[in-house]
Amino acid sequence: MSTTEHRQAAAHARLGQSQPNAAPLFHHVNLKTTRKAEMIEWYQRVLEMDVVFDHPAGAWLTNDSANHRIALLALPGLRPDPDRRFHDGMHHFAFEFGTFEELNSKYLRLLDERIEPSVCMDHGMTLSYYYADPDFNFVELQCDVFGDWDKSQDWMRNRLAEMEFVVGAAVDPAKVAHAAAGGMGIEAIHAKAYEGGFTPETPPDLGTPPPPPGVPPILRV
Repeated sequence: MSTTEHRQAAAHARLGQSQPNAAPLFHHVNLKTTRKAEMIEWYQRVLEMDVVFDHPAGAWLTNDSANHRIALLALPGLRPDPDRRFHDGMHHFAFEFGTFEELNSKYLRLLDERIEPSVCMDHGMTLSYYYADPDFNFVELQCDVFGDWDKSQDWMRNRLAEMEFVVGAAVDPAKVAHAAAGGMGIEAIHAKAYEGGFTPETPPDLGTPPPPPGVPPILRV
């Protein structure tokens, strides 16, 4: 059973419980947009979303058995914000693959469609590729480096403070894909990434302003 299947099974099991103190599970994200049609097409291509319901005021999409995972609110009067990437608010939301091979395969398929990630990082516990949608919301596609949530959480709780670059190491996904094609597995890819072995030729676009002078870097580039 894949990670996604495990999560869905756990969600369905929890939904069947009546315990008053059960923690709620994440269900969906709602994005305001003035580009509804363009956003629908992008999420269909990148996340393989199906449109459950479409209306002039919004659309609701899913890629699993939930009634929706993405809501696109397109109410009259909304105005685009060309500087939104430099304002406070949501930076990204994430979707997880069960294996590195699935993430890499998705990267290659999207590359064939000329959809490329804006920035890719090995965070130490995940390998994460960030794509910008038409409204410049970042969508993270990731896989867990450990393949085990307990180990991944333990690393984040107990090892992250020791790391010089707390956000991780920037990687070039094409270099990663080339290494994978040569037989390199996720453990070796992860180790090489943290050594700077997959550093991109150009600085990554994090969708944030550059740090002020004198502020130590939190990302290996």
